Amino acid sequence: MHDLDAELWKLGVSAKTKHNEVAPAQHELAPVFATTNIATDHNQLTMEIMKKVADRHGLACLLHEKPFAGVNGSGKHNNWSISTNDGKNLLDPGTTPSDNAQFLIFLVAVIKAIDEYADLLRFSVATAGNDHRLGANEAPPAIMSIFLGDELTNVIEQIETGVVKNNGTSRTLEIGVSTLPVLPKDTTDRNRTSPFAFTGNKFEFRSVGSSQSIATPNFIINTIVAETLSQIADRLEKAEDFNAEVNAVVKEIIKNHKRIIFNGNNYSEEWVAEAERRGLPNLKTTVDAIPALVAEKNIKVLEKHGVLNRAEIFSRYEICLENYIKTIRIEALTMIEMANRQILPASLAYVRKVTDTVASLNAAGADSSAAKGKLDKLVSLTSSLQAAIDQLGVKLEEVDAHEGDLLEHARTYKDVIIPLMGEMRSFADKLETLVDASLWPIPTYGDLLFGVI
Repeated sequence: MHDLDAELWKLGVSAKTKHNEVAPAQHELAPVFATTNIATDHNQLTMEIMKKVADRHGLACLLHEKPFAGVNGSGKHNNWSISTNDGKNLLDPGTTPSDNAQFLIFLVAVIKAIDEYADLLRFSVATAGNDHRLGANEAPPAIMSIFLGDELTNVIEQIETGVVKNNGTSRTLEIGVSTLPVLPKDTTDRNRTSPFAFTGNKFEFRSVGSSQSIATPNFIINTIVAETLSQIADRLEKAEDFNAEVNAVVKEIIKNHKRIIFNGNNYSEEWVAEAERRGLPNLKTTVDAIPALVAEKNIKVLEKHGVLNRAEIFSRYEICLENYIKTIRIEALTMIEMANRQILPASLAYVRKVTDTVASLNAAGADSSAAKGKLDKLVSLTSSLQAAIDQLGVKLEEVDAHEGDLLEHARTYKDVIIPLMGEMRSFADKLETLVDASLWPIPTYGDLLFGVI
């Protein structure tokens, strides 16, 4: 128990970082931020090397979160824990009452942070590419929740009630006096649907997109956990009865923030309804999530800990919106160019080829119904694709001619341009299944998945 007061004193108050720099050495959380920065650098270098190696071999390394419809997306599992400057993991449950108390304080600090700042955490993984992935195949949803596993959830419930039940008997549980059951060290694979999962002695944030830097998710997690630790430390430092106050703090946080804990299937529609009932935010898209950055409570926590000031926050807000708009605009213009210069010519060439086949069969007095049926489908889809190209081009010009407010501009891209892109893509995908492979100008799904190039 004696370690808890010291660790909270060292770790609860002074979590500060500025412009992604390591906090000053006198702050005990400096090692945490230093480790975060090193991990961010390593991850960024890894992505850069992957691209360079692919380029040397005449390939392209796609870091896009979901470049192919109907195929699983790609993200990052960002493993996060908090340790002292001498390497002591503060999220390790341990086997003694004092270890348990320390672990529980830091565990509930994370639970409180994720619940109170779920919108800010969602913002940290908001990108145009990640919108295709979150809530789709093999990816956690946009709703932030925490997976603790059955054993730890059971312990949390027992702490809230103050009663431990075993084999029909019960006893009073007091944190710092009782010892928790031994918890499995590796629960990594027990719920792959959770966005923020406890995996033995760390948390795994699974919503991070494959193309993005891990800097933003990590400085957000560091900041919000530092805030809740600061609040807990302030309270414990004033306590007359330290043990009693630890019990009270842990129970209170569990009671007030247990809504964020969910061990079930995050992919299910039932969870979406349940999360809404619990009052959890469901920021489905990047455009929905970006405004969270400038919510007053989020500005206050980032300013309080010296991470970003108000001007820097609003600057980042505008940059994020501009990046979203530019990304979608580039993708839409690329689609139009590919369709006009590659897919339409291939489709028209095959229409001509099938037309000649129908004419030849008719001239020979043979049955041309099958070829005629295919020709009708090709003509219909080609016409639909051309109409979709024209409509998307017109809408792009209209949207960009009336930019107005950045947020409204981004919403128009989300609500108008993206659906048109999806419709246009559907016609091209159908044509891919009909046009002669020798005429199709880009790799097909079969080529990509099975290497038949």
